Amino acid sequence: MGVKRALTLSQVKTLFPSYTFSSLIPSTSGVMDTTYISDKYVIKFYERDIKEKISLDAMLLEHLSDGGLNVPQLLAHTDGWYLYDKLRGKVPKTIHLFHIQALARFMARFHAKGLHCSEDFLKSYAIKDTLLKIKRSNYRFYKELEILKDYKPKNDGFIHGDLFRDNTVFDGQTIGVFDFIDGGNGSYVFDIAVALLSFNTSKRKSYIRIFLNTYNQTAAKKISQKELLDTIKIASLFYGMLRISEQSDVKRAKELIFW
Repeated sequence: MGVKRALTLSQVKTLFPSYTFSSLIPSTSGVMDTTYISDKYVIKFYERDIKEKISLDAMLLEHLSDGGLNVPQLLAHTDGWYLYDKLRGKVPKTIHLFHIQALARFMARFHAKGLHCSEDFLKSYAIKDTLLKIKRSNYRFYKELEILKDYKPKNDGFIHGDLFRDNTVFDGQTIGVFDFIDGGNGSYVFDIAVALLSFNTSKRKSYIRIFLNTYNQTAAKKISQKELLDTIKIASLFYGMLRISEQSDVKRAKELIFW
């Protein structure tokens, strides 16, 4: 996963001659697009026809960066390859309280911007059609996932929708977030629920309380603990459904469905 086409160090130097590269490592994360990591840059080839989304994503990243949020910027593109600056820091392996608080502060500021786009985040996943396929292949999972058919979240504004731990880096206590490309209009509490699936794998209620206390201090829309807990269950089912339908990852699907 993460790489679907080859790119060498000499090739990337030819593609982007104005930039200096001393290394090039294929990424093992991600599912849809090809990604390489260099010392200062991230190089991507989008394996989908999403040119319009890429353009909108570049404007979004610039807007968020101008607003003081730590996100990458699109630096150049050529022959289908896109060059982004690489955020400083590392993906956290062990989650501590400061990670939860930094995540909450980032999401509160991001949501407070009240951004909107033309696409609905959940609509592109064709939930009902996906559930029908799962019903034919794994009825037990389908019965757990069936509730998703009736899930109709509020449209609060633009959400990341995939803010898992591997879409973040931490430089000390400073969080950086990337991969907004598949975001869309949706529910802010759903956005948070998705993030906490990854940042709270130990299911600590204290982490949920601390996240909410930090988020609600500056958020334009306050969120209750009950609302968040209910939505975490929905988010876990949604991503469990995707793990089955897109990756056939039954083990990870079980972890999410029975979260």
